[in-house]
Amino acid sequence: MSKGIIFTKASGLNDSAFGKSQEPIRAIINDQVEAWEVKSQLENIFCMESTKNFAEKFTSETAIGGFKPVGENGAYPDTSFQEGYSKIIEPEEWKNRFSVTKTMLEDNKISKVKSMSNEFTDSYCRTREQFGAALLAGGIGSKITFEGKEFDVTCADGKPLFHAAHPSKTKGTKQVQSNLFKGAFSVKVMDKVQEKMQDFRDEDGNLLAVMPDTIIIPNDSELKRAVFAAIGSEKDAETNKNAINFQVGLWNVLIWPFLPKTLNGKPYFMMMDSQFNKNHLCAPWLERVPLSVHSYVDENTDANIFKGRARFGAGFNNWRFISICGEGFTEGTDLTALNA
Repeated sequence: MSKGIIFTKASGLNDSAFGKSQEPIRAIINDQVEAWEVKSQLENIFCMESTKNFAEKFTSETAIGGFKPVGENGAYPDTSFQEGYSKIIEPEEWKNRFSVTKTMLEDNKISKVKSMSNEFTDSYCRTREQFGAALLAGGIGSKITFEGKEFDVTCADGKPLFHAAHPSKTKGTKQVQSNLFKGAFSVKVMDKVQEKMQDFRDEDGNLLAVMPDTIIIPNDSELKRAVFAAIGSEKDAETNKNAINFQVGLWNVLIWPFLPKTLNGKPYFMMMDSQFNKNHLCAPWLERVPLSVHSYVDENTDANIFKGRARFGAGFNNWRFISICGEGFTEGTDLTALNA
């Protein structure tokens, strides 16, 4: 993200009263973005893609038929596949700005200028995190409203990212699959969600061998303790029978503070296959124009204006990379009885 920052300034600005502030502000913006990158979860959840187009179409193909036994010198069997569901994602335009007044420089309020530069960069990076988290958490529905604008959070099949009845392109509603589950977090519920994901099928019903390796949770203390207890002990965390806990060593846990602590008033967790996500571009994040900061003097106020503009967008293509489970999802596949 920081590698692509574009900083420009109006001609003659170096010769003005604001000249000496330009490079320090530029350095602050770059350094602050780099600091945010260290704690950002965007690249761990979304597939970061650059684009030069107005929009991008993401699609998949139905599976090629399996190999067949043909005997000695047998002919090659014909097989075919077709385009699966598709999704178009369009980068949005994002803008903000701040002003450094001539009075600030005259009164030598350099610390205030630095603070404003930091706040400006925080605003940009925080917006990206908030937007990504809003898309992910909003995946239990079809749309979200972010900063007054609606964004689509459906997948290529037209269903919300998390849904109990994703249809097949080739089989329609005769083959539906769920990645929305109902149940409070426990070792057994986690085992069941993992099993369900490992049974995900492609459009033709072929097993995909999805292998979830990541658990995503909000910054909730009780949930954090429960998750790490479930995956951190070599023995069964819920009994004293010393049974082997096969979940040990399988998981990367992402704690994303920008996620809401509850959904539908109840705790929840997500389970993701990070490699399947990357291989199939399931959650693309499109970078169209990097953060571009332009500095100029407003002739009317004599203030040095710093305006920032970027174009990026994100959405969901293939739902099979992720599942969500929580007590509040009444329409989800019920795991509370552990016989679903």
